[in-house]
Amino acid sequence: MIKARNITKSFDTLQVLRGIDLDIGKGEVVSIVGPSGAGKTTLLQILGTLDKPDTGTVEINGQDVSRLSQAKLARFRNQNIGFVFQFHQLLPEFTALENVMIPAFIGGSDRKSARKRAVELLDFMGLGDRLSHKPNELSGGEKQRVAVARALMNNPAVVMADEPSGSLDSKNKEELHKLFFNLRDSFGQTFVIVTHDESLALLTDRTIHMNDGVIDTSPISPEESIEPISD
Repeated sequence: MIKARNITKSFDTLQVLRGIDLDIGKGEVVSIVGPSGAGKTTLLQILGTLDKPDTGTVEINGQDVSRLSQAKLARFRNQNIGFVFQFHQLLPEFTALENVMIPAFIGGSDRKSARKRAVELLDFMGLGDRLSHKPNELSGGEKQRVAVARALMNNPAVVMADEPSGSLDSKNKEELHKLFFNLRDSFGQTFVIVTHDESLALLTDRTIHMNDGVIDTSPISPEESIEPISD
């Protein structure tokens, strides 16, 4: 599904990633954890094609994304990658249904098919009665489920999530975590999740520990693996 080789990235004189090699299989739910400044979010942005590495390659479903033009890369991202962020990033002027439909419109889908898919996703999320509500009329947990539905709109190969439960209370965190695994079990969805949430990391199929821009393969105790501070 995802193959990253020799990924390096620097910002001015600060080297953030120092030669990352990583493979993620279809249907895996993988967490990336580590202390603040370890390079987790930078790696996620590169895997999600939102940023480019200084060196190295990223393949998603056999496509070397570094070989794509900006226009082709944007189209590839729209069709193959979904994103979930800590603070939802919903457009406040649009309803839940309209927010979920946006990726389909960007991809050129007609309104009828986009609406049908969005309604199906929101129903699956338990939000069938909230279609016409705008973000300020939704709870934090509902907003994040709308964001997950939006990420799934174009049936992406992988969903990249950056601290997806970081702004939620305990009850909504637990519901969101269950949702990820329900989506994997129902649709074979692949998730790559940057998180400081120990309960989520312990649930995932595999946890990748990062430290100082590299993947740390040394044994790490659960209490040492995650710090409660985001990048």
